[in-house]
Amino acid sequence: MHFRPIAPVALAETLADDLAERRPSGYLSVAIDGPPPARPDRLAASLVDPLRARGRAALAVATSGFLRPASVRFERGRTDPDAFYESWFDLPALVREVLDPLPTGRVLPDLWDPVTDRATRSTYVELPPRGVLLLHGPLLLGAGLAVDYSVHLLMTPAALKRRTDAADRWTLPAYERYAAEVGPADWADVVVRSDDPDHPAISMIGAGRS
Repeated sequence: MHFRPIAPVALAETLADDLAERRPSGYLSVAIDGPPPARPDRLAASLVDPLRARGRAALAVATSGFLRPASVRFERGRTDPDAFYESWFDLPALVREVLDPLPTGRVLPDLWDPVTDRATRSTYVELPPRGVLLLHGPLLLGAGLAVDYSVHLLMTPAALKRRTDAADRWTLPAYERYAAEVGPADWADVVVRSDDPDHPAISMIGAGRS
């Protein structure tokens, strides 16, 4: 896999160019997959204005807004990496409330507040025709989510460990398992090396796929 260095602003512009041409008459769903230190949230946010400038309204939705209740997440303890990998995120709700209704333009931006451990009661958001959904978070690929385009933010194990907060390092085995079992770099349309998110490098190996 060949990577070329690219500035964060140029990365957003490059991805926006590619995304703007896809499904020109319909809605587009994009998965931006990566652990928190790779900053998938920041990349998603950086795409909103460039896409709007290209005539495609965009909405960033975080998977952290679709967590399962604490009683499910912490059933095997608060620091179980297998539970984090298998059961923290409510993917059926994400499909039901975001991906399935996307063709109508009406999606729910979040469902569950992990702080209060209650439903957020957020209202639905209307995306105009040709809108782009930017779904961002960890462990997104290989989970059966039907998205039109995917970006994987790749980090080496050493960089991920170095940049992960000490309190969250219990999640590292989940990312090792994800890399071994899923191989997200093989699924993605675009892979971005993100050992240092301020100095990324891009490989658009699959970006020509329909």
